[in-house]
Amino acid sequence: MAAAHELTRTQARRIAVQAQLLAKDRPTDLIETVRQLSLLQLDPTRAIAPSAELVLWSRLGSSYSPRELWDAVDELRLIELRGTLRVADDLALYRAEMEDWPGSGDVPAWRLGQQRWIDINNACRLDILERLRADGPLPKSELPDTCVQPWASTGWNNNKNVTIMLNLLVQRGEVAAAGGTGRNRLWDLASRIYPDDTVVPLEEAAILRDQRRLGALGIARSRGPECAVEPLDVHLAGEPAVIDGVRGEWRVDPTLLGQPFAGRAALLSPFDRLLHDRKRMGDLFEFDYALEMYKPEAQRRWGYYALPILYGDRLVGKLDAKADRKEGALLVAALHQDVAFSKAMTAAVDAEIRDLARWLDLELVLPD
Repeated sequence: MAAAHELTRTQARRIAVQAQLLAKDRPTDLIETVRQLSLLQLDPTRAIAPSAELVLWSRLGSSYSPRELWDAVDELRLIELRGTLRVADDLALYRAEMEDWPGSGDVPAWRLGQQRWIDINNACRLDILERLRADGPLPKSELPDTCVQPWASTGWNNNKNVTIMLNLLVQRGEVAAAGGTGRNRLWDLASRIYPDDTVVPLEEAAILRDQRRLGALGIARSRGPECAVEPLDVHLAGEPAVIDGVRGEWRVDPTLLGQPFAGRAALLSPFDRLLHDRKRMGDLFEFDYALEMYKPEAQRRWGYYALPILYGDRLVGKLDAKADRKEGALLVAALHQDVAFSKAMTAAVDAEIRDLARWLDLELVLPD
């Protein structure tokens, strides 16, 4: 077994920042940026801009237009899979898992329950597939609900039969998002959406997905808690590493070891992958942050949708701002400094805030 690479926190942070395309040299191509990030998480919150748009702006800058992103989705160069956007050819790494759904071996009881619900409502499944075969792509509103047993839950999903059925048929590889987003999302047969690439066998696909994830993160734990959509760990991808002062077994992308580093300032979406794994964020960046949009206003420390601020290889503060499109303004309520900003930091962060307003085509309004 190869000896583990010994890294300082600073080295680990720089590897993470470079992997996420947040170093000084910005990328220029949208599709290749998504390929390197491996995914864009979709979230409908528009306090400033949808997260997927913000993530790309943080990398590409204000020359990037959100229309480029949604054109790529409509053209199926980017394909939605379970709440994330991925480059089309990555779908080959998920097809074997879809064919194997609900899985083999020790399948969780909740997933077996999903399978039973589909079996009970198989006539509805066939009705949806036939309608898509005849008339697709179609929005959800035009698909039939002929379920004989409604979906039951303890909250948001009660009786949302078509929504649940579509989500499960995506997991089974029978249906796929066919462009559009939100209420305007279209659906079609997966066979007409997914590229006609060779399906990667299940075990090989799992290894390649771990490698893709490590390439996007730069450094990650070898093992972590189970996550429904995208794991946080990378198993045996890359090479072993230890980080001074940080517990755990880590894996690092060896192509990023020893690379020169030049950082910059960046404003990040709360769902940015640099900090999506909050435990990793705390261990590497020693940064205290939580998305507070679900907290009562009186309990918020940083704001409804505060943007974490990156400077070089450190997360140094939060920007509390809101896009008021009715007034045509980007309203900055506060700039929270976790460390005292130097003149250079202040100038760089101010430049990013101005660029954000320019990209949103809003007037910048600063606090009194």
